[in-house]
Amino acid sequence: MREKFERLEAKKSEAILGGGEKRIEAQHKKGKLTARERIELLFDKGTFEEIGMLVTHRSTNFGLDKQKFLGDGVVTGYGKINGRMVYAFSQDFTVLGGSLAEAHAEKIVNIMDLAMKNGAPVIGLNDSGGARIQEGVVSLGGYADIFYRNTRSSGVIPQISAIMGPCAGGAVYSPALTDFILMVEHTSYMFVTGPNVVKTVTNEDVTAEELGGADTHASKSGVTHFACENEVEALERIKQLLSYMPSNCEDEPPMLPYELGNESRPALNEIIPDNPNQPYDIRSVIDGTVDEDSFLEVHKDYAENIVVGFARLAGRSIGVVANQPQVLAGVLDVNSSKKGARFVRFCDCFNIPLLVFEDVPGFLPGTDQEWNAIITNGAKLLYAFSEATVPRVTVITRKAYGGAYDVMNSKHIGADMNFAWPSAEIAVMGAKGAAEIIFRKEISEASDPAAKLKEKEDEYAELFAHPYNAAARGYIDEIILPEKTREKLIRAFEMLENKVETLPKKKHGNIPL
Repeated sequence: MREKFERLEAKKSEAILGGGEKRIEAQHKKGKLTARERIELLFDKGTFEEIGMLVTHRSTNFGLDKQKFLGDGVVTGYGKINGRMVYAFSQDFTVLGGSLAEAHAEKIVNIMDLAMKNGAPVIGLNDSGGARIQEGVVSLGGYADIFYRNTRSSGVIPQISAIMGPCAGGAVYSPALTDFILMVEHTSYMFVTGPNVVKTVTNEDVTAEELGGADTHASKSGVTHFACENEVEALERIKQLLSYMPSNCEDEPPMLPYELGNESRPALNEIIPDNPNQPYDIRSVIDGTVDEDSFLEVHKDYAENIVVGFARLAGRSIGVVANQPQVLAGVLDVNSSKKGARFVRFCDCFNIPLLVFEDVPGFLPGTDQEWNAIITNGAKLLYAFSEATVPRVTVITRKAYGGAYDVMNSKHIGADMNFAWPSAEIAVMGAKGAAEIIFRKEISEASDPAAKLKEKEDEYAELFAHPYNAAARGYIDEIILPEKTREKLIRAFEMLENKVETLPKKKHGNIPL
């Protein structure tokens, strides 16, 4: 018995080599870690248990019968990250290019099924040349089996994908179905069709990096949520992400110990400029409100006119959505609406309360926006907030104009608590535009139209460019000094921690996709 066990252990050692020392050395020369090195860095030391280490491929076509690699190009198993159970698979590019086929897919599917049964997050470390051509349709079937489970797991357990190398063709759709995607600069890329096919079909000359590199997807397409400098940073970012979210949809997010003290933040009083048209960085408001160094921005380089991310407030995990006046004056457009909606829905899936900082002059006008469906895309953010049942609190820092006021978590679409700073302006539109419409005839007939416009603009502002009318109608719960924001929010979220809200019975809603 012992001899047999020792023979199996020898095979295990062979598997750990991951296809041979020379292949590992080649991986390192590319600036990449091996599949097992990634697992070792990701999980708490000594906690990872591998499953399916001795699995091999089954096809004998095209020379595959001559050599078999243990594990079939993917390391799968479970362990603990910061003491919490997590399941993971790590594709091994040193074995048949990490290509996916029948046994490879079955190992991933098994891990995903275990994660669902046990209510724990699943992490995919993707580094694959795509479908294994030698195995034909079973490779395609393997991808579909994974896609199906990605979809069934959505909203039940957190799913995170890290792209550590190539991810092309059908392989990109599994990460696309997960909650968060991380990419590594200069060594990872994602695209449905590669540069050679693009050249053949459209005659465009483009490199793999330009077409589907980390920077491209972080800033242009929004496919990836994080572009990391190297693989170690990507693995650390995964750990950081997990620290804000529960293990499944029935758990509560982690809460760190916190002792209340002086929660006043006088620095917040100085952030809003006297000139209502002057920009400021909303991140300074976020950082000044949440726990120190707790804000983790998501999708930082995409649709920068809205800021989303995780933070902690008195140790409580929250999701933050904020208009960014520093970019496009903080208007909502196609991309920012999609970005915000996706983040809101994730937080709602996993019981993470939402904090909204609002300074929005409206939706971005123009043919580009209208032709790219700002109506439908703007409705996504409206739908996401309206559907959310987690505690929701809004702070209006300055502008809240037009339909954008409604969309940004107003009372009318189910927000629980709405605060406004004295600098808030809640109206159909800005004073100047409103005066030009309401008093058009009076201004045109005046001896000094410019002076008359200024007079009427001031008149409108005096009547509407403040938060008191909204407060009088109960649309705003309280007008607060900026320095009191943190204190008020801590109390509000504590009051709302047992909130229960049930949606009407239905199979699912029909979000305007």
